[in-house]
Amino acid sequence: MMAFEQTPKKDWYSILGANPSASISDLKQNYQKLILMYHPDKQSADVPAGTMEECVQKFIEIDQAWKILGNEETKKEYDLQRHEDDLRNMGPVDAQVYLEEMSWNKDDHSFSLSCRCGGKYSVSEEEAEEVTLVSCDTCSLIIELLHGS
Repeated sequence: MMAFEQTPKKDWYSILGANPSASISDLKQNYQKLILMYHPDKQSADVPAGTMEECVQKFIEIDQAWKILGNEETKKEYDLQRHEDDLRNMGPVDAQVYLEEMSWNKDDHSFSLSCRCGGKYSVSEEEAEEVTLVSCDTCSLIIELLHGS
């Protein structure tokens, strides 16, 4: 575990006041509304310096959130990251498995592995490139995917 992972990650969705299931156009509307609200030029001249700094801070965060969520690629990466964080919080990793040890299913291009509960872990070929944690479809166990050299 690397040290920088300890810092609590920002929830870009809540910064934009949106739900993770929101569409990009909804996110854009929220972004446009908030960015105007917190724009440094839109603050009245008599606002205390502290408040001004908070607005600028918020303005930067909103802008950053939109840079990540307003782009399909970075949004997908962020969503995967969030999903993995949720899994990590859910329970301990039951086993570490090399992708090569999983069974390949050519019909739907996925890898799978039986869980000891009788359920199974499955991951699509595309996801296998990116995810490291996979949860069982019937119990709460998680396996960590290791990529062979």
